[in-house]
Amino acid sequence: MKVQSKPAQDVRTAKVHTKKAKKASATQAVSKTVVSEISEDPLSGRYGLTASEITPRVRSALLTLVNEVEDLRRELEVTQNRLLELEQLADNDTLLPIPNRRAFVRELSRVISYAERYGVPASLLFFDVNNLKTVNDTYGHKAGDATLIHVAQTLQDNIRNSDIVGRLGGDEFGVILTHANDQQAAAKARFLSECISSESISFDNNEIVASASVGSYTFSPGETTVDILAKADEMMYANKKAFRARQAEVSEAIFPNAQ
Repeated sequence: MKVQSKPAQDVRTAKVHTKKAKKASATQAVSKTVVSEISEDPLSGRYGLTASEITPRVRSALLTLVNEVEDLRRELEVTQNRLLELEQLADNDTLLPIPNRRAFVRELSRVISYAERYGVPASLLFFDVNNLKTVNDTYGHKAGDATLIHVAQTLQDNIRNSDIVGRLGGDEFGVILTHANDQQAAAKARFLSECISSESISFDNNEIVASASVGSYTFSPGETTVDILAKADEMMYANKKAFRARQAEVSEAIFPNAQ
C-alpha cells in the first residue's frame, strides 16, 4: 500500500476546503440575490407582509389577486360609464336637445330648495306652442317636429347659463329662471315669446311662423313642484284663451260671414 506524504495530504485537504468555501460563497451569493429581489419586490411591505414572508408561491398568489382586482376595477369603470350614459338618455328628450319632464322637475325641485335656503327669488315660465295641430295637419308631422325644434332652440339660445329649459310634454315647455322676481319673469316671458315668433321656419318651400302662449309664476315659500307647475300652467292657459279670442276677432274681421 502506497503511503502519501504529508504535504500531499495537506494539498488535497486544502483543495477540499477550497471547494467547500466556493460552494458556500456561491450559496450565500444566491441567497443574497433572492433576499435583494424580495426586498425590492413591489409587494414587499404591502398586505401586512414582510419581505421574508413573500415566498415565490405567496408572490404568485398575490400578483394573481392584484390582477383580478384590476380587472374588476376596469369592469366597474365601464359599468359606471354605461350607467351615466343611460342616465343621460333617461334625462334627455327623445326629439329635442333639452331635458325631458323627469329631469326638468328634478331641477325645479333643486332650484326651489336653493331659493328657500338663500332667500332669493326664482320663477317658472310655462310655454304652450300655438296651433301645432294645424301645422301637423297642414304640413305633416315632420313640420310639427321642426316647429318644436325651433321653439326649443330659441329658448335655449336666449337664456342665461343658470336658467334651465325643458320639455314638459307634447307642445309644452318650461323655463326655470333663477334670481328672477315676478316683474323680471314677466319681461323675460314676453321677450322669449317674441323671439319664437320673430323667425319663420323654412320647411319644404313653406314658411311657418310659430308662436307660443306663456305664463310666468314666481315661487312662494313652501310650494312644491306640483304647486308651481299648476300655477304657471293656469297663467299660461289664461293667456292662451286671450290669444284664441284675438284670433277669432281677426278671423271675424277678415271673413265676417264665415260660419
